[in-house]
Amino acid sequence: MGQCVTKCKNPSSTLGSKNGERESSKAHGKRSTAHKEEHSTASGKSSGDILVNGTKKLEAAVEASQPPTSSGDAKKDPAAGAEESSLHRTEELFRRYKDQREDAILEEGMEHFCNDLCVDPTEFKVLVLAWKFQAATMCKFTRTEFFEGCKAMNADSIDGICAQFPSLLNEAKQEDKFKDLYRFTFQFGLDSEEGQRSLHREIAIALWKLVFTQNKPPILDQWLHFLNENPSGIKGISRDTWNMFLNFTQVIGPDLSNYSEDEAWPSLFDTFVEWEMEQRKKEEEAKGVAASQTESLCPDHHT
Repeated sequence: MGQCVTKCKNPSSTLGSKNGERESSKAHGKRSTAHKEEHSTASGKSSGDILVNGTKKLEAAVEASQPPTSSGDAKKDPAAGAEESSLHRTEELFRRYKDQREDAILEEGMEHFCNDLCVDPTEFKVLVLAWKFQAATMCKFTRTEFFEGCKAMNADSIDGICAQFPSLLNEAKQEDKFKDLYRFTFQFGLDSEEGQRSLHREIAIALWKLVFTQNKPPILDQWLHFLNENPSGIKGISRDTWNMFLNFTQVIGPDLSNYSEDEAWPSLFDTFVEWEMEQRKKEEEAKGVAASQTESLCPDHHT
């Protein structure tokens, strides 16, 4: 697949000048203090001079009006600091692999990323990682995909991502999660920039082998053999055919005896079942011929 050009640019964030704001707030604070002092003086000394438990009423009122900030802020600061630190580490990790011209990890960076993760780019783990990152295109992670994916995995380093692989693989074994992964794989295999709506036959075959790495259905080999032989002249696999094949593997037994053309299966499945049953018939006939030839070469000497 060709190089993909990202359409999602990272908007440059602009920070307002905080120095001027601080100076303005300080000046306002001074004016407010001065105003309070003038008001206190003008109102007479008696109100400020009366002591309550050794403390002037004015001082007591000021102390009582101060909000309890220290204890609440102390609890929030560690969490906020940890999140900021994690984002910083994720940024450093992303910059290590991102393309020099685009704000995304492309094919070369992806190979480097996989090497550091000690995985092959064509490995099932990489497909599961792309699923977790909700990547839209093969061999590409946008900034948003990478950051959101790392956040979802609670990982911000190579070691952190590697540590998540066992749980990711177990998650992919769950029926509902695998169904989501399976449907994601079809979209992942499309070249969205070319406006593809169906997978090339060769790409579909490769992705079927990959997505069924952990739970290979009995009929898969026959199905892929059928597609490789290409008796129906099919060039692409539609989304409906892809999605329905998962149902096919779950409902139809490996002997295909409970398959019915009257049900709402894609027409390609009708062709496959017919072709597969014919292949099995030929194999049985070939086995019968071979058995008869063996018997003729080895006559029973006891008769």
